[in-house]
Order: sequence, then structure tokens, then C-alpha cells
Amino acid sequence: MTAEQATPALTRVAREEGGRLLALLTDRLGDIEAAHDSLQEAYAKAAATWADEGVPRDPAAWVYVVARNAGIDRLRRDAAAGRRAAAEARVLETAVADAVGDDGHDGAGDRGAGDARIAELTEVGDEQLRLLLLCCHPSLSRDTQVALTLRLAGGLTTQEVAAALLVPEATVQQRIVRAKRKIRTANIPLVVPADLHERAGVLATVLGLIFNEGYVAHSADAGTLTRVDLADQAIRLTATAADALPDEPELAGLLALELFHRSREAARTDPDGALVRLADQNRSLWDRVMIARGFTVLAQAMAQRRLGPWQVQALIAAEHARTPTDWARVLRYHDLLLSMSPGPVARLARAVAVAEVDGPAAALAQVDDIDGLDRYHLRHAVRADLLERLGRTSEAAREWDRAAALAANPAEAAYAARRAREVGPQT
Repeated sequence: MTAEQATPALTRVAREEGGRLLALLTDRLGDIEAAHDSLQEAYAKAAATWADEGVPRDPAAWVYVVARNAGIDRLRRDAAAGRRAAAEARVLETAVADAVGDDGHDGAGDRGAGDARIAELTEVGDEQLRLLLLCCHPSLSRDTQVALTLRLAGGLTTQEVAAALLVPEATVQQRIVRAKRKIRTANIPLVVPADLHERAGVLATVLGLIFNEGYVAHSADAGTLTRVDLADQAIRLTATAADALPDEPELAGLLALELFHRSREAARTDPDGALVRLADQNRSLWDRVMIARGFTVLAQAMAQRRLGPWQVQALIAAEHARTPTDWARVLRYHDLLLSMSPGPVARLARAVAVAEVDGPAAALAQVDDIDGLDRYHLRHAVRADLLERLGRTSEAAREWDRAAALAANPAEAAYAARRAREVGPQT
């Protein structure tokens, strides 16, 4: 087997199982930084070993065992050098005891296939939730909470986190390093806190960002409109969080929103991979089972009568799932959302609804009154569409060109460029 053949399997493990593996290792080793370093070491070893020996029967278990053993070795060295406190020594003792078999050998036999630890990988729900909540600790700044959770628990690369947060990669890397250092020096425990409300709000924000990165991929090598694996991972994480925290209706609202959006996947692009806007999508391709699940989850959230922004966004998405869309109702929901979460992006989304209720001229006036979105491609796309509807095609073409230049996703960029050609001067 070549390295090229082994890479896809390793990529799947890192993407789909990375968050769960890190949660298990953090729980086992008692140190998020040691767990992260050990996991990276295991990935490197897998890249070399699998190319020569083949992909193991359970790749995730293999990576976990190698990372766990690397972490144990790391703790042993640190303890011997006097760089660990008494509490870390106790973690070391427990971990070493777990790694040593009843016959007194060092467990080398399980470093390959990992059969003895496969069962552990099915018991990661609580650990993963605790890792998510650890990353959202209130002693960390909001920006750091989001970046850390996306990187460690969400499985995004530093580049993808930077794209999701619209900040430079170096900024994200710095936030993550500082956060891990703070967790370590402050000895922040990997536990479920007594007061979950504030932490659950940050968790919902983070999970929403993970889903958004999957729904409209920003990474340079995405190649497609959607990274289905990442979007589905976000849905799984959100469902886990919503089930574990049933008294937090915003998590259920977020889950409903994700389900409504995900249900349209088959209709979002044409057979050539070109973007199809919502108004032009073939609704017969929408996943009706997923839509029904979205309505059920949303109803459960709203039954708690604690309406929040994620639930309102889900209400908007639910309205688009109906035929025909009641745009007056959608506009009222946007008014409500803007009162809860004011900001330029929320105002832009509201302007789209205004165009359907009061016409493109009224909507364009509102878009032109929004500051701070000059480098946001959707602002130029919305403005281009409104100008086109008003017959101002030359201006529309320029706006479509601007949207194409700013769009990170290739499908969105191609769509905007095509519209620019269609409405531009004909020669």
C-alpha cells in the first residue's frame, strides 16, 4: 500500500473521530495539551506505518492506542524529571496501570490492532461533551472559546477555523496556544459545570460555526459547495449536546436549523456542481424525512417557551421548507431576530425578505445603509441581485464581479462570475 492510499483513511479518522479521540485522551491523561500532542504524534506514526503495513481493521482504535501510549510515555518522562505535580503523578499511575496487562508486559501487543480498546471508543459521549464544555470555559475569552472548540473538538484545521471566524491563521494559532496554556496552568478540570446556561450559549455558537463551515466550505481545497462530512459531524455533535442538555432549547433550535438546511443538499447544486439558489431549487429533491425531524425538534424546543436567536433562525428556515413561502411571516421573524441579535449580517438577511415584501428598491436602500460588510461577498451578491431586478444591469455586473472575487467557496465564486457574464454588456 502506498502513502496515497493510506492518506484517505487517516484523513477520515482525523476528521470524523478526532474530536472523540481527543476527548478520550484528555480524560485519560488529565491534560488537554498532552492529549493533543500525543494525538498528533499518533497521526504521524499512522501516516508512516499504514503506508507500509496497510490500514488496520479499526483505524480509530489503532490511533487511540498509539496516542494513549505516547501520552503515557510523555507523562512518565515528565514525572521522572520532576515537571509534574502530585496530581499528574496519580494520573500517570492510573494510566500506566491501565496500559500494563495482567501478565506484567507493557501492552505492546495492543499497539497494533488495538482490539483490547475498541470498546472504549463507544463510550465517548460524556467525554466529548465535557471536552466541548471545557473549551467553552468562562475564564477564556469568547473568541478563544470558539477557536479552541472548533480546532480541538470540532476537528477543523487552523486554516478552516480562520476562514470560519474571518481572521488570519496566525491569530487562530495564537489563541489556541494561549488557551491550552491557560487551561493547563489554571488546572481547569474536565467536568460538566453546575451552571450550564452561559456555557451552552457559547457551545451553540461554536457548533453553528462548525456546521456553517461544512454547509458552505471555505477551505481553499474544498472543491465543492458543501463538505458533507463536516456538516454531518456538526449535526451529530449538536444532537449529542441537545440530548445531554435538554433544558437548553437553543441547542435544539440550532439542531432544527441544521436539519432544515441539510435537507436541501441534493438540490443545492446542478449535475455539474454549479450552485442553484434557493428560489430555483427542485424541492422534490429535498429530504422530507430530515425536514420532518427538523419540525419535531423545533417544536420540542419552542415548547419550553424560552425563545432565542437559534430558534428564530430555525423558524425562518422552517418557513422556507413550506410551499409557498410566506415572506411577510419571514420578515416578521427577521425583525424579531434583529431585535435579539443586532448586526450587519442580520440586517442584510432582513433586506432579502424586504425585497420579497416591499420590492427591490426598498431592499436596496436598506442594503446601502449597512456598514461593515464591504468585503463580505454575500453583501455584493444581494446588491447585485437587487440591481438586476431593477434593470440596472451594468451596476449589477460589477457587483457580481466583486462577489466572485471575494467568495472563498469555488461554487459560490463560479455562480457569481456566471451571473456577471449573463447580465454584463453583450459584445
